[in-house]
Amino acid sequence: MTESRINGKRRNGQAGLAEMDEQAIRKAYARWAPVYDLTFGIIADAGRKRAVRYMNTLPPSRILEVGVGTGISLPAYDRKHRITGIDLSTEMLKKARERVQRRGLSNVEDILEMDAGELRFDDASFDVVVAMYVLTVVPDPEKVMRELARVCKPGGEVILVNHFSTEKGLRGRVEKTMARFAEDLGWRPEFPKETVMVCDELVVEEELPLKPMGLFTMLRFRKQAEAVQAADTCQRQPEADARAIAG
Repeated sequence: MTESRINGKRRNGQAGLAEMDEQAIRKAYARWAPVYDLTFGIIADAGRKRAVRYMNTLPPSRILEVGVGTGISLPAYDRKHRITGIDLSTEMLKKARERVQRRGLSNVEDILEMDAGELRFDDASFDVVVAMYVLTVVPDPEKVMRELARVCKPGGEVILVNHFSTEKGLRGRVEKTMARFAEDLGWRPEFPKETVMVCDELVVEEELPLKPMGLFTMLRFRKQAEAVQAADTCQRQPEADARAIAG
């Protein structure tokens, strides 16, 4: 795909997105943890493999996987990479740590319980930041996108594998109907792509529909090395908007 810039305009308060409560998310994924690999893990398998296959073509990299879950993707990474995984679910992380130990994954440096909206890493800590099936889950997707951009090195990549909703046809109607059950499901069926287009320093390099039936998409962003001012603006924008509203 020819490199193209997507203007990172904020949606007005992310209007239309179903609200997701952190405690509800924790409870939902505590329920999912025992059966995740045999349920949604299978549905998401093609997208996960496609993303990791791409990352394995890169030079040795320090990779952050946000929303590592049960660690189902970890054995697929080339051992040349150093992997850190984070997740909000204690139950999921327990399974991820067991997988790392059982499979002898010495290239996995850390498995940490952490909020994706408040990453405890320094700026520009990772060559690649990947979030697979995460943005539809978190309470504040825009805040998470800004954090992914912040911890990615200039010149590095932010990679999303995610469901993006449509306004059209039967699928659009089904997604709107399912949206009311978002907290029970543990994810948002109604989630427009524009929700993640919020940081000017991230340039879209590839948009790839994934199996099954194009329900998921892989988006690859490159963080511009020269966009220091744009990155600073991206971080300050929510505060500026809040002041404008207050005024």
